[in-house]
Amino acid sequence: MQITINDYNMENLETFCQILKKDESAIMNEALELYFQEQQKKLLEKNIADENALTNLDYDEFWDGVEI
Repeated sequence: MQITINDYNMENLETFCQILKKDESAIMNEALELYFQEQQKKLLEKNIADENALTNLDYDEFWDGVEI
């Protein structure tokens, strides 16, 4: 696997390694974990929105004609 990091991110990585006294791998793993959590959250929200789009009836339309 080959990963390319742009100059801006490389500078930030080096800076935060010094500030946090962590190695590059630890910071990259933490960043990836946060990234994956955020992407999972977005996917779940999208799935919920897609499911809600399938139900396009409002309350009155849904219950119209139902006698309880």
